[in-house]
Amino acid sequence: MNKKKFAALISGGKDSIFAIHKAVESGMDVYCLIAIYPKRDDSYMFHHPNVWITSLQAEAMDIRLIKKETDAEKEEELSDLEDVLSVVAGDVDAVVTGAFFSNYQKDRIDKICAKLGLESSAPLWQKDAEKTITEMVESGFKIIITKVAAEGLGEEWLGREIDRNAIDELVELNRKHGISIVGEGGEFETLVLDAPIFGKKIEIVSASKKMEGLVGTYVIDKAVLVDKK
Repeated sequence: MNKKKFAALISGGKDSIFAIHKAVESGMDVYCLIAIYPKRDDSYMFHHPNVWITSLQAEAMDIRLIKKETDAEKEEELSDLEDVLSVVAGDVDAVVTGAFFSNYQKDRIDKICAKLGLESSAPLWQKDAEKTITEMVESGFKIIITKVAAEGLGEEWLGREIDRNAIDELVELNRKHGISIVGEGGEFETLVLDAPIFGKKIEIVSASKKMEGLVGTYVIDKAVLVDKK
């Protein structure tokens, strides 16, 4: 029996990469990666900070990457996504995404997939947030925070690796301020530098931090692939 082939939507963040990890674990094969590059930072559907790093991630995974820019207008960006998926629809059985709790994102991807005759697969959908982010870390994912936008998440979080201590602090911030432990409400965004499905890992050569009120961004100027030790 042939394995299901899937196209994966990736942003560079933990959820999309971990969804690929889980899909592969379940016996599916990755056909290609798709990254949508929004031209503005307030996209409803797609992450903006450091999205160019997806090229390095694709190289680390040795998987073809299809890139497409979008003006990030609220509904037009969905048309841009549909255009890309229509190109690979004849070669894949499913589209894998890292949707966690966002009905806005999942409903729209589900509709596009249904229109194209594809299965919409969201391996992380409605999973327990703390257990899932802990599983990521315990599975060997190296994740850093690249954007913050919530009370309790200051400049010191930018570029910080998510480890067990960071998770404990996020749980406490969830208790105090109600923020999502996985950043699903836009409280923070992440970048994966290493994972079990990476043949090489990403090393940041130069980066800077920018804060404007509660919103901070870790801007990566240069990053390279290096061999795993």
